[in-house]
Amino acid sequence: MSIIARAGYPVIGAIAIIAALCILISLLSSGAGQILFRILGGLGVFFFLFSLYFFRDPERIIPTAPELLLSPADGAIIDISEIDEPVYLKTRSVRVSIFMSVFNVHVNRAPMDGTVEFLHYNPGKFISAFKDKASEENESIFAGIKGRNGNVRISMKFIAGLIARRIIFYKQVNDAVTQGERINMIRFGSRVNIFCPIDSVINVKKGDTVTAGMTVIAVLKKGV
Repeated sequence: MSIIARAGYPVIGAIAIIAALCILISLLSSGAGQILFRILGGLGVFFFLFSLYFFRDPERIIPTAPELLLSPADGAIIDISEIDEPVYLKTRSVRVSIFMSVFNVHVNRAPMDGTVEFLHYNPGKFISAFKDKASEENESIFAGIKGRNGNVRISMKFIAGLIARRIIFYKQVNDAVTQGERINMIRFGSRVNIFCPIDSVINVKKGDTVTAGMTVIAVLKKGV
């Protein structure tokens, strides 16, 4: 079963109204004006149907094992690197980068149980999310989650893409999250970086396709 993400309602509603107006005007017009508004109405219907597809939010069967770190996003693994994460973890970590095309579900989910301990918004630019420099320069939200028992901390960076214009994070600092819970949505093509503990056993490789809330990104050595 698939539902529509709540973040999509304003976009879908606006497109529906514009399409309906164009169709109505085409029915009341004649000549060149009628042809123009028929075309515009047809385009409006197309974008309305695409928006329903883009903002889909299917239910998922979530693994509920505390030692598993689940993928926060649908998409393709484009990079796995060992780097310093200086924002929240402030230590060496493994960064797994996931690219979401406009054909992926764009609702993001919590990789593990815990509490949102850190949030930072960066206005940034709109470079293609597939490029490495998008991680540093694009509009983004950085989120840090502390495990339920405080033994594990992870961080995630939600990055807008070339045509994405809004990142919508559903949680606030000190809010609890459960493994697989919906926590964010990025409108249109974008990227998510998840920073895993350095001693994690990474369960994916570059080029793999992952599913938010279902694919195991890594196995943690400590309980959350």
